[in-house]
Amino acid sequence: MEFEEIYDLYFQDVYLFTTSLCGNRSLAEEITQEAFFKALKSIDRFDGSKDIRAWLFTIARNTYFSHHKKNKRLIHSDSYNDVPDTGVTLLDSLTNEEDAFVIHQFIHTMAEPYKEVFSLRVFGELPFAKIGALFGKSSGWARVTYHRARKQIVEYTEAINDERD
Repeated sequence: MEFEEIYDLYFQDVYLFTTSLCGNRSLAEEITQEAFFKALKSIDRFDGSKDIRAWLFTIARNTYFSHHKKNKRLIHSDSYNDVPDTGVTLLDSLTNEEDAFVIHQFIHTMAEPYKEVFSLRVFGELPFAKIGALFGKSSGWARVTYHRARKQIVEYTEAINDERD
């Protein structure tokens, strides 16, 4: 498959994913463009063992965190208003940018496959069947892995909140 086809097929998915990460459409477009540029530069290292969409999401996520770290910008809760609703109550419960940043930091440090499954479900809005297929597993496996990842995040945020109180 030519890179132009990959770009045409997956740009919108990666853009929505980065929008859900940063909550800012113009920044998401910039990060998406940068992620595709990085993907183009390293396409020869893509071995095809994973779905290309998951590979692009990983590049986009890492690009977002690099950009965030480089610019030391906080995620503004006000900017979540222009993000499409993903139906995720965990993110809906965020009250300030510090909480959002703490959660994104924790997700970034989670072990695989929890980090990837959670990101694909929440930010990529993939159904469990497709997530399972990406890993060569069942949709039940994806569902259980997602809920375990979600539980880790909830426990972590509760512990942080207990420390603050």
